[in-house]
Order: sequence, then C-alpha cells, then structure tokens
Amino acid sequence: MPKDNTKIRKCLFPAAGYGTRFLPATKAIPKEMLPILTKPLLQYGVEEAREAGIDTMAIVTGRGKRAIEDHFDRSYELEHQINGTSKELLMKEIRDIVKNCTITYTRQVEMKGLGHAILTGQTLVGDEPFAVILADDLCDNDGEAVLTQMVKLYEKYRCSIVAVEEIPLEDSNKYGIVAGFEEEDSVLRVTNMVEKPESKDAPSNLAIIGRYILTPDIFDILEDTKPGKGGEIQITDALLTQAKQGGVIAYKFKGKRFDCGGVDGFVEATNFFYNKTKE
Repeated sequence: MPKDNTKIRKCLFPAAGYGTRFLPATKAIPKEMLPILTKPLLQYGVEEAREAGIDTMAIVTGRGKRAIEDHFDRSYELEHQINGTSKELLMKEIRDIVKNCTITYTRQVEMKGLGHAILTGQTLVGDEPFAVILADDLCDNDGEAVLTQMVKLYEKYRCSIVAVEEIPLEDSNKYGIVAGFEEEDSVLRVTNMVEKPESKDAPSNLAIIGRYILTPDIFDILEDTKPGKGGEIQITDALLTQAKQGGVIAYKFKGKRFDCGGVDGFVEATNFFYNKTKE
C-alpha cells in the first residue's frame, strides 16, 4: 500500500546532549531521565506524542544513555517484586508505553548541534513527515497537548511547523527567532528565522520552543547546511531554506511551557506539577 504522507506516525527525540547545566547529577544520569516528581522528562514527551496519535518513538541517544533504553523496557524482576501490591499501579503508564509503542534508537556519535541530531535520526524516520520533541521543554495544557494541536495544523497546511511563544527581547540570544505574516489567528507564515540573535538583531520576540513537525525534505537540506551559530549545524538554518519557499509556519501554541534544561525552569515545573497533583 502507498504510504499516507498526511499522517504523522513518528516522533523523533534528540537525547544525546550532555546536560552540563545539571552536573554533577548528569555525569551518570541522562538529563532526559531527570524526574519531574516521579516521572522522567522523556516519558512526559513520549506521552505527549502518544496523545497526538503517534505510536513510533525514534530516540537519538549517545554515550552514557543506556538508562533511557532500560526505562522503556520490561523489568521482570521489579514487576515480580511489586506484583499484587499498591506499588503496581505506579508502573501502569510506563508498562502501557512499552506494550503499545515501537521504540527505536540510534546514536549521535559527535555532538554537532540539533540539526545534526535530527539528521542522525533519518535512519529511524525514513521518507515521511515526523514530529520532534525536545524533552527539555516540558509543556502542560488542560486541553489538547501542544503536539496534538500541531498535528491538526499539519493536516491543514502540510508543511513544516514550529511552535513559538513570545519572550522578553533580551532573551533572544537563547532561542531561534522567527518573523512572518499572519495566516490566521496564532498562525504565521514564516519569512525569516535567525538562530540566537542579539536583541538588536532579532526580527521579532517569537521564539521557537522544542516542538516541531518537519517534512522529509529537511534531511536533504540538513545535508547541505553548513555549521552556523556555535560551529554547530542548526535546524533553524535548515528551516530558513524551507521558509524561503513558503514551507514553514509558526504556531503560537496554547499551553504552558517550562524550560527544564536549566535549574530555574526545572524547579518551576516541579512545583507546578506538585501543586497540580494536590489540586
């Protein structure tokens, strides 16, 4: 049967970074496995992808990341120990993921930027549109999850999509920044993208966060993308090539996002979800 290129079936998780902002904790523990309450960041991301109707998770890992593979696997000894006890319920969500998802892995041997990490995942994704979740960016929504919102948009626009939010202009040097014209409420057709500009050079205050839907031609573009900011291959630079052809929209998503790549955002998310469980 021909492949249905209107449906997002796979989600790519770049998870090879060192997490140096959380040293020494991340010396032996992948930063994606740091827990918000009792659940690792990466599991939140996988659950968001599942809510969006995705059942194949493609994870780009690196050295020292074996805990990720162990987490998304059966643990027969542990399950035997807690079988029939009140603790068994605590394993329900992860057991459901292991049972119902296909999880594939490849390694990023060298850390050459997000664009390179996504290119490394090509062997797992193949020639079809796919989602990307950066587990560092933890999103919460009382309605539809951010990726669910984006998948519905993809069904309408059939092009690459980046999730964006307004930031203080002085923080522009931490993000990819986009500019464009409004297609509809909360949706912009992107005309310019700049990776981590200084505030005086930023084309807007709309920053890309860790949610993308990408069309498969992004891989050929990444192959030809030269290292940019920081000497790394930037996904923002590759997306700009698509944007110049009218192939990228930016979506001001509904929901709350926490930057768990830093201690402040991590603590904020922990407090938020703790209070939410008490409610």
